[in-house]
Amino acid sequence: MSENQLRDAISEAIKDNDVILFMKGTPEQPACGFSARTVGVMQALDVSFASVDILPDPRIRQELSGISQWPTIPQLFVGGELVGGCDIVMEMYESGELATLVGAEDGAPSAAEDVPTGPAVEQDGLLQPENRLS
Repeated sequence: MSENQLRDAISEAIKDNDVILFMKGTPEQPACGFSARTVGVMQALDVSFASVDILPDPRIRQELSGISQWPTIPQLFVGGELVGGCDIVMEMYESGELATLVGAEDGAPSAAEDVPTGPAVEQDGLLQPENRLS
């Protein structure tokens, strides 16, 4: 897959998913504390989201940062727009702004549902985000 094809696949994933999290690891097995905290916030809000593990292919992180102009991981996108990384997500969660943005029924934490998942994989040359949208 060329860099442009990968960039196009990332852009398409952002466009096609109302809420998508690019992270290290998977929601069930985050590979860094920042990704774990961001997933925890999304689960606390009981929000369905797609996720992409950036670790299997370093080009994903490079191309994603080129698109978002944001250097760190995780990166949360809502409605095709970058919300930010872990610190911004945490601040927005604490203020209730994130619940409003993602359309959570209320800003109070709720029990997270167990949703079977796996890492994003390249399939037929295209990036396939793990779809957690119900």
